[in-house]
Amino acid sequence: MEQSGTSSLLQGAVQDLASGVVSALRSGDHTRAAAPGRAHPEAEDLALAAVRVLGADALLPSTLLHTPPLPDELAVFREAVEAYPPGADAAPTVRWSHWAMRNALRRLDPDHADAPHQEPDAAWLESATWQLLTHQLAVLAALALPGEDCAVTRAARQRPVDVARGFVRAVRRRDWRQAAGAGRWLTLLEGVPQTLGLDNGLDFVELMGGQDPLVALHVSAARLTRTGAFV
Repeated sequence: MEQSGTSSLLQGAVQDLASGVVSALRSGDHTRAAAPGRAHPEAEDLALAAVRVLGADALLPSTLLHTPPLPDELAVFREAVEAYPPGADAAPTVRWSHWAMRNALRRLDPDHADAPHQEPDAAWLESATWQLLTHQLAVLAALALPGEDCAVTRAARQRPVDVARGFVRAVRRRDWRQAAGAGRWLTLLEGVPQTLGLDNGLDFVELMGGQDPLVALHVSAARLTRTGAFV
């Protein structure tokens, strides 16, 4: 029961943090994306875990809107990076998520000017089925950034039709998080079939799943990328 309660608290913290990011992306008011509170040790642990779950997207307003992160926000993010390094047996997506967080920290924190962190291996994506590819890219949607160049983005660029197929499949399965993550990637890819109707597809995903802040986050990021509003 205690574990279930902790899981519910973490889920709520992640949803609250994602909601703040969505508000900042939609309004351009960066101060609305403040980090979770840390009034006591339990709250601090929860805040760090929530940032770790959201990954580099916790600083997405600063990345896309080119505004400095708030000091408290940056401090929590830095602690999350340091507190949750991937283990030796970590899955590739966990390793890439951590890499993305360190990359965001290097980009946004003047006091964290360490050498670029070596990219994890992304070879598993090259032979992945289109279904698995879409699933993995959706998990790593925080890497779907304008101008980003890494092994994961290069793998996605090579298979735009497969990602489009995965987007349609996710919509049909009503998997709105996966659809939103895939749609975010599709806004960056060349060679996406015009018949997909991506703009209408994103509208539909937002309509059906937009009450989930994680869905809204990816759709908002996709729209900013699509319109070039981040420039």
